[in-house]
Amino acid sequence: MPAETAMRHILRATQFEDVKFARQRVIAPYIADFVARSRRLGVEIDGDTHAMRDVSRRTAWLERQGYGVIRFTNYDAGSNLEGVAHIIGASLAATAPLSSPLPGGERKQR
Repeated sequence: MPAETAMRHILRATQFEDVKFARQRVIAPYIADFVARSRRLGVEIDGDTHAMRDVSRRTAWLERQGYGVIRFTNYDAGSNLEGVAHIIGASLAATAPLSSPLPGGERKQR
C-alpha cells in the first residue's frame, strides 16, 4: 500500500516532532494504522476496504478510549504528503504529552 508506506516514512522512529508513532498498533478490538500513545493520537489511512459505517464506529470507539483520531484517504496520503504532515503536526501541537510513560508503550530509548 503506497500511501501507508509514505506515511510510515515520515512517522518512523521519533523523527516527526520528536514523537514516536507505532505502526499497526492494537487498540482492541481495532488495529490503528499509526498511533502516538504518548499523545493519545491515532492516524488512520482509509482505503476502499473501510466501510463508512465502520469508520464512524471505529472513530467513536477510539475517542471513547481517549484518543484523538485523524483520518486521511489513501489518495491524500499518497498525493499530498506535505499537507498531511502539516495536519498531523498541528494536531500534535494541540495535544500535551502524557506526564508518565505508558506501560508497554512508547518509552524513549536512550
